[in-house]
Amino acid sequence: MAFPIIIHENLLVSPQSSTQLSLPLTFFDMFWLRFHPVERIFFYSLPNHSHSHDSSFFFNNIVPNLKTSLSLTLQTFLPLAGNIIWPSHSPKPIIQYNPGDAVSFVIAESSVDFNHVLQNSPCDASESRFLLPNLDSSDSTASVISMQVTLFPKKGFSIGITAHHAVVDGKSSTMFIKAWANLCRSSVQECPSFSLNPELEPFLDRGVIKDPTQLDLLLADNWTKDPNDNTKKKRSLEILSFVFKPKVENSVRATFNISFKDLDKLKKRVLSKWDEVNDDEVVVNNSYSKPDTLSSFVVICAYVSTCMAKAIQEDEKNEEKKFAFGFAVDCRSRLEPKVGENYFGNCVNLHVVDAKPEDFTKEDGFVIVAKKIVSKIKNLDKDGVLEGVDTLSSKHESRVRLGVELIGVAGSSRFGVYENDFGWGKPSKVEITSVDRGLTIAISETKDENENAGLQVGLVLKNNVMDIFTNLFHQGL
Repeated sequence: MAFPIIIHENLLVSPQSSTQLSLPLTFFDMFWLRFHPVERIFFYSLPNHSHSHDSSFFFNNIVPNLKTSLSLTLQTFLPLAGNIIWPSHSPKPIIQYNPGDAVSFVIAESSVDFNHVLQNSPCDASESRFLLPNLDSSDSTASVISMQVTLFPKKGFSIGITAHHAVVDGKSSTMFIKAWANLCRSSVQECPSFSLNPELEPFLDRGVIKDPTQLDLLLADNWTKDPNDNTKKKRSLEILSFVFKPKVENSVRATFNISFKDLDKLKKRVLSKWDEVNDDEVVVNNSYSKPDTLSSFVVICAYVSTCMAKAIQEDEKNEEKKFAFGFAVDCRSRLEPKVGENYFGNCVNLHVVDAKPEDFTKEDGFVIVAKKIVSKIKNLDKDGVLEGVDTLSSKHESRVRLGVELIGVAGSSRFGVYENDFGWGKPSKVEITSVDRGLTIAISETKDENENAGLQVGLVLKNNVMDIFTNLFHQGL
């Protein structure tokens, strides 16, 4: 489906900084070196006053304010304006900012109905892709972040952000967006000096991440291996687009809201069946002991992942599907010594739940998977948050060979994405577009601040699968 869009300008926005900066990539960063970028779109409705509905308001007010505040924000977040490079003398890549480096900033316009892009009901998954900028990468260099601002005349605009995962995790990228929004919203960008709130000041020292086993070098070496010939090695920073290509053909994108009231119902359902559903296992440790309560994260991940698995299985009746579920854990407060909340970089480790591949499609799969997510989280305190980090890649490759589809999670309800007001109101919708590159659940808080508040889930699935998922999702509630 063609998405009518016009590119007005391709600009570069640079921080006004003469400081040169080099940062090493830690083992947390190295895991994502050639992984697909994280792509988000923030949709904003234009204010109600009449002059804001004139396109000149967008080009003369909104765009200049976004550019000026972005330049100021980048002064504090210098790594985002730089590039990932791999010097010949270095065993691993680094982030390098040189004065004059800049971020790509695209200004576009679309004639698509703004109400259409705001809807939660299923729509062509490819449409969102036109609202996102590319992120340049090659063998020798990779950009860190890029922006695209798209006007929907008289209705609203979107801010599409594409970020390299080897430089920022979800917590870091949303901290930057909050800082940018705060500076844009205030009048501080008109002053020669400015300051951010302490909670938005990035901590850039990568030395706080300890790596006594030099896992970073092992991961760097793994990235040099030719997937077709293990005897050959080549340094490259090019994103593996052919591996992580968006799966948008014959697919739809949809958003589902789950109220806290419905989440409480799901929690009670799991707890009520806790002792009677044990997946035919003899549980010998107390990690399965019934808790007093469950987190919203546990139930929404278990519920949505099992609905997805059952929908895929039902659509492909003649093929027995296998699934696994993985989630990223923020390690900042779990490391020894602890890393500050403002640490800017990757500080997450992926953990895969110890569920059988067939658990997800069982009648009580929701309860089984919820119990096993709880067990995995409890075991983090016992085994350590870095347990399995050295075998993560090899285990994933084994799952792929066995035909196991990994369902992942992007985002968090704790990031507060609907708080990002650039001066023209809070977002009307926020979307993690890059979930279309895998079987991934996007999670955030909802934009509601009333009794309907809860969590928001974004998905991309094949047309038929989405129909089945929607029925299962609503019936289960």
